[in-house]
Amino acid sequence: MSESKLRTQSMDFAIQIINLVKSLKSKKESIISNQIGRSGTSIGANIREAQYAHSKADFIAKL
Repeated sequence: MSESKLRTQSMDFAIQIINLVKSLKSKKESIISNQIGRSGTSIGANIREAQYAHSKADFIAKL
């Protein structure tokens, strides 16, 4: 089963976000780093959820 380009890019983005969060936490910037980590890594989950949409409108709403 081949990976979609969007799925691969979202995984790469999540890895970059995690590295950014680690860098911010080492500088004691925990409040902003927590929010960036949650929002940056949820993109992949939203993409995966949209792949199982029942209609085009549902796909757009989930994405």
